[in-house]
Amino acid sequence: QVQLVESGGNEVQPGGSLRLSCAASRSIFSRYVMNWYRQAPGKQREWLAGITDDGMTTFADSVKGRFTAFIDNARNTVYLQMNNLKPEDTAVYRCNARPRVGVGGSDYWGQGTQVTVSS
Repeated sequence: QVQLVESGGNEVQPGGSLRLSCAASRSIFSRYVMNWYRQAPGKQREWLAGITDDGMTTFADSVKGRFTAFIDNARNTVYLQMNNLKPEDTAVYRCNARPRVGVGGSDYWGQGTQVTVSS
Protein backbone atom coordinates (compact mmCIF):
# COMPACT_ATOMS: atom_id res chain seq x y z
CA GLN A 1 0.00 0.00 0.00
CA VAL A 2 1.14 3.53 -0.76
CA GLN A 3 -0.11 6.75 0.76
CA LEU A 4 0.17 9.98 -1.19
CA VAL A 5 -0.22 13.28 0.62
CA GLU A 6 -0.49 16.54 -1.27
CA SER A 7 0.24 19.94 0.16
CA GLY A 8 0.91 23.47 -0.99
CA GLY A 9 -2.51 24.54 -2.13
CA ASN A 10 -3.47 28.10 -1.36
CA GLU A 11 -5.25 31.16 -2.66
CA VAL A 12 -3.19 33.34 -4.97
CA GLN A 13 -3.76 36.25 -7.29
CA PRO A 14 -3.69 35.86 -11.07
CA GLY A 15 -0.14 35.76 -12.31
CA GLY A 16 1.10 34.25 -9.08
CA SER A 17 2.89 30.98 -8.47
CA LEU A 18 2.46 27.95 -6.26
CA ARG A 19 4.39 24.76 -5.74
CA LEU A 20 2.40 21.68 -4.87
CA SER A 21 3.99 18.68 -3.22
CA CYS A 22 2.97 15.05 -3.25
CA ALA A 23 4.79 12.96 -0.67
CA ALA A 24 4.76 9.19 -1.04
CA SER A 25 4.90 6.94 2.00
CA ARG A 26 7.71 4.94 0.47
CA SER A 27 10.03 4.92 -2.52
CA ILE A 28 7.91 4.16 -5.56
CA PHE A 29 9.09 6.33 -8.41
CA SER A 30 11.09 3.62 -10.15
CA ARG A 31 7.91 1.54 -10.51
CA TYR A 32 5.24 4.20 -10.99
CA VAL A 33 4.50 7.05 -13.32
CA MET A 34 3.45 10.05 -11.27
CA ASN A 35 0.62 12.18 -12.57
CA TRP A 36 -1.08 15.38 -11.55
CA TYR A 37 -4.78 15.92 -12.09
CA ARG A 38 -7.24 18.62 -11.16
CA GLN A 39 -10.98 18.92 -10.90
CA ALA A 40 -12.92 22.14 -10.79
CA PRO A 41 -16.50 22.29 -9.49
CA GLY A 42 -18.92 21.00 -12.09
CA LYS A 43 -16.14 19.87 -14.42
CA GLN A 44 -14.55 16.56 -15.26
CA ARG A 45 -11.21 15.58 -13.84
CA GLU A 46 -8.41 16.87 -16.04
CA TRP A 47 -5.00 15.30 -16.46
CA LEU A 48 -2.23 17.89 -16.24
CA ALA A 49 1.17 16.27 -16.18
CA GLY A 50 3.05 13.01 -16.04
CA ILE A 51 6.58 12.45 -14.83
CA THR A 52 8.93 9.52 -14.38
CA ASP A 53 12.03 9.28 -12.25
CA ASP A 54 14.23 9.16 -15.32
CA GLY A 55 13.13 12.68 -16.17
CA MET A 56 10.44 12.14 -18.76
CA THR A 57 7.68 14.72 -18.43
CA THR A 58 4.56 15.44 -20.43
CA PHE A 59 2.03 18.22 -19.95
CA ALA A 60 -1.46 19.02 -21.05
CA ASP A 61 -1.74 21.86 -23.53
CA SER A 62 -3.71 23.87 -20.98
CA VAL A 63 -0.68 24.13 -18.68
CA LYS A 64 2.27 23.64 -21.01
CA GLY A 65 4.78 26.45 -20.60
CA ARG A 66 3.34 27.48 -17.22
CA PHE A 67 3.64 24.31 -15.13
CA THR A 68 6.65 22.11 -14.54
CA ALA A 69 7.07 18.91 -12.55
CA PHE A 70 10.00 17.25 -10.90
CA ILE A 71 10.83 14.44 -8.53
CA ASP A 72 12.97 14.50 -5.41
CA ASN A 73 13.85 10.86 -4.86
CA ALA A 74 15.55 11.57 -1.54
CA ARG A 75 12.26 12.94 -0.15
CA ASN A 76 9.96 10.52 -2.01
CA THR A 77 8.18 13.62 -3.23
CA VAL A 78 6.95 14.84 -6.59
CA TYR A 79 6.31 18.52 -7.16
CA LEU A 80 4.15 20.58 -9.47
CA GLN A 81 5.46 24.08 -9.97
CA MET A 82 2.71 26.34 -11.24
CA ASN A 83 3.51 29.77 -12.63
CA ASN A 84 1.44 32.51 -14.19
CA LEU A 85 -1.69 31.14 -12.58
CA LYS A 86 -5.06 32.03 -14.03
CA PRO A 87 -8.53 32.01 -12.48
CA GLU A 88 -9.36 28.97 -14.59
CA ASP A 89 -6.64 27.07 -12.75
CA THR A 90 -8.84 27.09 -9.67
CA ALA A 91 -9.50 23.46 -8.74
CA VAL A 92 -8.65 20.64 -6.37
CA TYR A 93 -5.29 19.20 -7.42
CA ARG A 94 -4.49 15.56 -6.83
CA CYS A 95 -1.48 13.41 -7.50
CA ASN A 96 -1.71 9.90 -8.83
CA ALA A 97 0.73 7.01 -8.95
CA ARG A 98 0.16 4.66 -11.88
CA PRO A 99 2.11 1.41 -12.18
CA ARG A 100 4.52 1.30 -15.07
CA VAL A 101 3.91 -1.25 -17.79
CA GLY A 102 4.78 -4.67 -16.46
CA VAL A 103 4.65 -3.68 -12.80
CA GLY A 104 1.04 -4.57 -12.11
CA GLY A 105 -1.18 -3.39 -9.31
CA SER A 106 -3.50 -0.46 -9.04
CA ASP A 107 -3.33 3.29 -9.01
CA TYR A 108 -2.90 5.31 -5.85
CA TRP A 109 -4.39 8.75 -5.26
CA GLY A 110 -3.79 11.54 -2.85
CA GLN A 111 -6.60 13.35 -1.09
CA GLY A 112 -6.15 16.59 -3.00
CA THR A 113 -5.21 20.16 -2.24
CA GLN A 114 -7.25 23.24 -3.11
CA VAL A 115 -5.83 25.91 -5.39
CA THR A 116 -7.80 29.12 -5.77
CA VAL A 117 -6.74 31.85 -8.16
CA SER A 118 -8.63 35.03 -7.53
CA SER A 119 -8.10 38.74 -7.41
